[in-house]
Amino acid sequence: MESREKERIYRLDREGRLSEAEYAKLIRDRDEEASELLAELAVKKRKAVFGDAVYIRGLIEISSICRNNCLYCGIRRDNRKADRYRLTKEEILSCADEGYGLGFRTFVLQGGEDPYYADDVLCEIVSEIKRVHPDCAVTLSLGERSRESYQKLCDAGADRYLLRHETADAEHYSKLHPKEMSFENRMRCLTDLKEIGYQVGCGFMVGSPFQTNETLAKDLKFIEMFRPDMCGIGPFIPHHETPFGGEKPGTVECTLFLLSVIRLILPEVLLPATTALGTLDPNGREKGILAGANVVMPNLSPVEVRKKYELYDNKICTGEESAQCLQCLEARMSSVGYHLVTDRGDSPEHLRKRTKKVSV
Repeated sequence: MESREKERIYRLDREGRLSEAEYAKLIRDRDEEASELLAELAVKKRKAVFGDAVYIRGLIEISSICRNNCLYCGIRRDNRKADRYRLTKEEILSCADEGYGLGFRTFVLQGGEDPYYADDVLCEIVSEIKRVHPDCAVTLSLGERSRESYQKLCDAGADRYLLRHETADAEHYSKLHPKEMSFENRMRCLTDLKEIGYQVGCGFMVGSPFQTNETLAKDLKFIEMFRPDMCGIGPFIPHHETPFGGEKPGTVECTLFLLSVIRLILPEVLLPATTALGTLDPNGREKGILAGANVVMPNLSPVEVRKKYELYDNKICTGEESAQCLQCLEARMSSVGYHLVTDRGDSPEHLRKRTKKVSV
């Protein structure tokens, strides 16, 4: 590692920002030494805020039906071989009840953009989860909706919303999505969510088709400027029934590097070690934690539908019961010196805002 690169890394650690050109150069010139230094600094930053805690989120994949036709996604509208399902309100509430008994205090309702889940249906589900489990947080990850819809869901009790921006480069976005989807609308959604008062998560795939060091640099600059409460990144993994089925996957190495960079940009961000990392590397999630991540998301969906929510090929943890998966994760986190915590795990920035409102 050259002295200039080392100086750039230490400056990022001190200031939490670089120019877009510097981000691109940092990615382009990375080597093992740079990755190790970034991880060391990222872990130090993360421990200063969160200690050795790793937060768990109970993931409930509510539907594999999607109106969109994103070129990279296994549940895209035109995949006629996808095994579709949709959970009922009762099934979703049952998953939350099971998760609560296991210690989960955040539930993530994720799914394709399924028209069945109109505002009235979703609001009823969210409000019922909050009524039965008032000490829990509800996170939604259900794609692009109108500002009015986001407001109604917030009013019903939704606390957080995850919406990956996928890329901060408009031209790159157009190469990953059908013409009816727009970069401008994706950014509008993220802005609306933040203005409404959600804890907001964005993120992107690492190694997606047509991605360059420069587009990744735009992603990092966007994260620096937007300052999300959560940021989900993971390696691109192709699905064989999509237009990108023959593309190479992203790498664990680059994903870990970028996790560390994001931790230095936003020391308080909630940063998952994703299932995609664990799919490409048996120890991928542990490596993610050691690179600066602090969230894992075990699957609470009914066992019989987990294989059907196939965004990419060879997804892990589709056949394990929730309790078994949690015990497995506890052992995995303990093996690298961390422990799972079962509280809501709100972002520190959100807690400060909430305290400020109460004290006024």
